[in-house]
This record gives sequence, C-alpha cells and structure tokens, in this order.
Amino acid sequence: MARYRPEPPYAHGTPARTAVLLVNLGTPAAPTAAALRPYLKQFLSDPRVVEIPRVLWWPILHGIILNTRPKKSAEKYASIWLPEGSPLKVHTEKQAKLLAGYLGHAGVSDIQVAWAMRYGDPSISQTLQRLREAHCTRILVVPMYPQYAASTTASVMDEVARCMLGWRNLPEIRFVRSFHDDPGYIAALAQSVRDHWARCGRGDKLVMSFHGVPRRALDLGDPYHCECHKTARLLGEALGLPAERVLVTFQSRFGKAEWLKPYTQPMLEALAASGLRRVDVMCPGFVADCLETLEEIAMECRTAYIAAGGQQFEYIPCLNENDAWIEALSRIVRAHLGNWLELSQPDAQALARTRQRAVELGAQR
Repeated sequence: MARYRPEPPYAHGTPARTAVLLVNLGTPAAPTAAALRPYLKQFLSDPRVVEIPRVLWWPILHGIILNTRPKKSAEKYASIWLPEGSPLKVHTEKQAKLLAGYLGHAGVSDIQVAWAMRYGDPSISQTLQRLREAHCTRILVVPMYPQYAASTTASVMDEVARCMLGWRNLPEIRFVRSFHDDPGYIAALAQSVRDHWARCGRGDKLVMSFHGVPRRALDLGDPYHCECHKTARLLGEALGLPAERVLVTFQSRFGKAEWLKPYTQPMLEALAASGLRRVDVMCPGFVADCLETLEEIAMECRTAYIAAGGQQFEYIPCLNENDAWIEALSRIVRAHLGNWLELSQPDAQALARTRQRAVELGAQR
C-alpha cells in the first residue's frame, strides 16, 4: 500500500486559496442508540479525553459503557433534537455561513469557510480533503472552544496532524489556540446577558457553568480552569456585577474521579435550599447550544433547582448566531489570518501574467 495518498488534479496557473475551518466537538447522526454507540466509541477512545491506560480502560469501555450508555444518551438527545438535526450541528453550520458573509462584508473575499466535527460527521478528515481538492494551501483551524483544554483544543490539533500524515503536499496550518479573554467574545456574552435581562428581568445570582474536566488535568498543568475563571471575571466586570453576584461552576462529570469544583447541579440545589429565589444560568464555555446546555442545564438542572426549593430558573442561551458574536469571530479570524489576507486578494493583472507564464512553460515541455 502506498504511504501517501495521490494528490488531487492540478492545472498550472490555478491560484492557491485560503480556508478557515471551524471545528466543534461533535454529535451523533441521530438520537438513537444505534447512532450513539459509534459516536461514543470514537469520543471515549480518544486518549486526550480519557487518560486511563488502554489496558484498563478498554474492558470498561467495550464491556460496560458501550452496552449501557447509548440508550440513555439517545433519550437525552431525543429531548433536544431539532427538525433539522442536532442543535450543535445546526448552529455550527449557520455560524460558518454567517462568518463567510461577515468576512465578505469586511472586504475579505475568496476565503473558503468550512466546518467539521471532532467526533461524528462531517469529520475533520473529510472536510480537510475537500479543502485540499479546492487547492486550499493555507488553512486556519478554529477549535470552537473559548477556553483551551487538552481534551478539546489539543485533540483537534492532534486530529488535524493525523489526517495529514498521508499527504505528500502539505498546506500551511495555523490554529486559534483560545479566545477566552477576547474583548469581542466577552462583549458578545455581556450583550446576550443584558438582552435576556431586558426580556425576563434579573436574577439574584448569575451562575456561569463550564464543562468539567478531571481535577488531575489542573494538577498536571492544563490551563482550562484558569481560563474559565478569567472569562467569568471579565464578563462579571463587563456587566458591572459585584463578585458575590457571580458564581463559577463545572458540569458534566463522568466516572468516580474528582473533577473541577464546585459541581453545577449540587451548587444550584444548595442555592435553592439557602433561600435564593431566582437564578440565571449561562454556559460561556460553549458558543453553540448542545446536549450539555439544553438538556443538562436547561432541563435537568432547572428541575433540580425547583425541586430543592428555588422558584425561578432562567437559562441564558449560548451565543449561537448572535450578531455580536459572529462579528467577534470574524475579527478573531482576520487577526489570525494576518498576512494570508494579502495573499488571498491577488492582483488581477499579476494573476493573469502568472497564468500566461504557466501556459507558456507548459507549451515548452
């Protein structure tokens, strides 16, 4: 078997192109146990996600988890599934289309904007191959995780590199590492909160729930915990909230090991039991609503809070297709494209001369 895959057809004079690839976590193809099993297998087989030695993890994954969890997870996905499909997929696709429009409005033309999922479809591999066939020799990869974590951002970087192991002619690659403190991102979050308060009133406390990671990751040097707290601090300052009105929590625990604390649901139950009448909850670690926000927070945590004595639970949606967010994303992308923007706007006369020269060279052979 050949070590490298054949290169796509190429005609002399074809201009090189620049692409932006948005990557989100992933989603099953359908809210069914049959669709959840391969999705969970891919997700939980990633050594960036589960750092347990394979010899110990494999029997647990294949003997227990993949035989019990797909059905339970499918029921959760079914409760939030949209007519167009998974909310995460729907929002990510819309964000990519809007980003292309915003870039064009800013005068950035001939930039191809694509999107992919780290787990599930469209895969990073499939999408990179399409960009390769479109002669994109410069690719900016944007993991859609505001805060860096080895289990999310680094996993995207790993997969991009793995996909290119079989390519002979490699493109230039740039990554957006994180944007947890980007002024535009913070401003978009703040505006989304103000808009929600204008419609629904203001709660007694604003809880910012971030996706959890094992405590061990923090101890080993993962910056995720710190970046979450910086996002929360900057957002609280942008909203003019005193520190006691803002609370950072972590959700989505898995397994018996200690994860980052405080845990979201127990904290909400404690707030309700203490007499807090209303709480506003948002998830700044997600830029698009998904299972973890719509089912775990807006449904499960709401039920737990009310059952514990709370009276009003307000979930503030993710940024999704928020105009301020897409504008911020456009600015982040343009900043990281840097000098590629000049290369993506070739002079028409220079391009014509290049093509003519290519034709002449081809005729001389």
